[in-house]
Amino acid sequence: MPQSLENHAPAKDDQDDLVFLEEHPAAPATQAPREVWRVMIIDDDEDVHSTTTFALGNLDMQHRPLEFVHAYSASQARDMLRHEQEIAVILLDVVMEQDDAGLHLVRYIRDTLKLADVRIILRTGQPGYAPEIDAIRDYDINDYKTKSELTRIKLFTTVTAAIRSYEQIRKINDSRRGLDRIVHASTELMSLHGVQNFAVGVLTQIAHLLGQETNGVLCVQECPETGCHELVVMAAAGTYAHHSNAHMTCTTEPRIAAAMELTLTERRNQYGDTAVTLYFAGKASRAFVAFLHTTRPLTEIEQRLLEVFCSNVAVGLDNVELVSHLHNAAFYDALSKLPNRTRLVEILDAALAGPGKDDATLSLVDLDHFAETNDALGHQFGDELLVAVAERLQSRLGQHLTVARISGDIFCVLDDAEQVNPNTILALFQVPFSIAGQDVQLSATLGLVRLADHEGSGADALKDADIALKRAKSMQRAGHFYYSRSMGVEIRERVRMMHALRTAFGQNQLFVVYQPQIDLLTRRPVGAEALLRWQTADGKFVSPDKFIPIAEYSGLIIDMGEWVMRTACRELVALRAAGHNNFTMSINVSQVQFRHPYFLEMLRRALADTGAPPEFVELEITESMAMEEPDLLIKMLAQIKQTGVSIAIDDFGTGFSSLSYLQRLQIDRLKIDRAFVTEITGSARGSSIAEMVIQLGRNLGLAVIAEGVEDERQAQILQSLGCPLAQGFLFARPMTADALNGWLSNDALAGVA
Repeated sequence: MPQSLENHAPAKDDQDDLVFLEEHPAAPATQAPREVWRVMIIDDDEDVHSTTTFALGNLDMQHRPLEFVHAYSASQARDMLRHEQEIAVILLDVVMEQDDAGLHLVRYIRDTLKLADVRIILRTGQPGYAPEIDAIRDYDINDYKTKSELTRIKLFTTVTAAIRSYEQIRKINDSRRGLDRIVHASTELMSLHGVQNFAVGVLTQIAHLLGQETNGVLCVQECPETGCHELVVMAAAGTYAHHSNAHMTCTTEPRIAAAMELTLTERRNQYGDTAVTLYFAGKASRAFVAFLHTTRPLTEIEQRLLEVFCSNVAVGLDNVELVSHLHNAAFYDALSKLPNRTRLVEILDAALAGPGKDDATLSLVDLDHFAETNDALGHQFGDELLVAVAERLQSRLGQHLTVARISGDIFCVLDDAEQVNPNTILALFQVPFSIAGQDVQLSATLGLVRLADHEGSGADALKDADIALKRAKSMQRAGHFYYSRSMGVEIRERVRMMHALRTAFGQNQLFVVYQPQIDLLTRRPVGAEALLRWQTADGKFVSPDKFIPIAEYSGLIIDMGEWVMRTACRELVALRAAGHNNFTMSINVSQVQFRHPYFLEMLRRALADTGAPPEFVELEITESMAMEEPDLLIKMLAQIKQTGVSIAIDDFGTGFSSLSYLQRLQIDRLKIDRAFVTEITGSARGSSIAEMVIQLGRNLGLAVIAEGVEDERQAQILQSLGCPLAQGFLFARPMTADALNGWLSNDALAGVA
């Protein structure tokens, strides 16, 4: 049925009263919803419709006019109410098709249509059909009047009271529904990960809360306490989507920027006819602000709901930012913004478990001599250089690659499509980097592992690449090396031995033996060389050639070397107490030990604590060690000489010492390497090299001793060449301290002679 009176009236001749009502037409259907109060009249008497609309038609209630909807039977009302919206009040006749048709319609409205907000006023011309007390008690009605008592004033009063009640109920229900939507929105937002997703979700939920399209921006203001007015866009939607990850200024969007500045200054929401600007109070010197277009002014309830929503979301924004910062700190490098080691391991784990494993290669990119550049030009310059390297790797190698920074000057490149080879990466460093107006030339060394050849986790793949990198650096800088399984076996064995050596040292499985040094002319002992030995728990000996390099690599040689020095000095003191006064103790010093910043202090402390006379202590360094950093060595040797300790160069002849350099070193003795002693009787060259070393020592005023003498013929030839001292199996094998003391004390000299 039609909704207006003129269209609803049944066909009859007398329409005079209807012509009068055309002067007060209902509000146009195009008006905004709820700008009028809609009153439905349900009565089978058309005079009731006419008199009611005449009495109320030109009146405003609660600042709104009335719009009437007419139904002339209970059945017609049922059909209309299934489609009608926003009915505030129903004026309902009790008796229509049946005596209780109105009462049945009440139950239909409440129970079937679930219309709980609408106010129902029963009107009856025959009170006996529905007693007032029974009707109010048994039916969900709001008022019950007889038609005779409803004068114009009473009708106005009754309908006004009903509309007020309806308005309050709607406000309460709107608030409840709004709060439900806020709870739902908060739940939805909490499920989003990352600041960007959360910010987009905030815009979306605000729009849903208001029943609007998502069209606006959300910004964060950095350091407001310092007067900073820079607004960084965190999320943008609708016509503003192009502003994502940009800066919102008066130049880009003057209207929005001005509205946001006002909101941030006043620290409260701003509501306009076509837009709303919302304030989210942040912590840690940050504040958030959102701007959204609206198609209408917001109601008072919507504004209050937004106040609640903003308070709730402000906490969420702070929390998600904190989580995001923690996530970035845990998984991304703060300087380069690249994935860090932890994140790279996750990416590697995924790559190893995925179908692209067979085509993937991991490359470690180590910047050569970066520490020197960093020290020379400053850490800020070094940081800018690292950022430049990160940008070049990312921009030149392609977006399909993963580029990470796992330590100070080591980057990683994960190529899962075999599109980048080592030469491509190395070529990136051929062009200098321009930092602060200065060109810096860098080179890099690569260690690579093919994931197809790797079995294990992402962390294991990273270790394998590091093994290859170390091998590449040991071979040549600015080159590359691929990991192989044999390298892994070698490294694992080295690590196993390193742990075993550390345990053995702690459990006193290492000990010192002494090999006597002999005067070839008198065949009398003049000293001994202290040698470190390792015997495992099962009685097996580990060769020094195996465990000394591992001790140097691990740094354990520092503690071990100091222990050997002290042990040898104590043995020297014990031998002197036994009467062997003219006896020199030679102690080997490794390169790692010699370079330690406290080595000189260790030496002085060992001499002082043991009481060993410095003039009978000799330190042996290798020729290759003597050749590295000569200026530093000369200075160091001069300080050692001040303690009274003498210096010998071990394995002389195997290196490339220059004569001019040897003259500058304050050394006391040269040791002929055992390889040249063997050649005296076992090589066509014979004694040529040994003879040259002996002659060199004589010319420089240095003592000479030959090691590895194993037969009498070698001893005689060395003596004839002028070599005064020797050591080797011909005279004595290395022996423990007790055995040495006995060997010296039991007239062993006769056996030597």
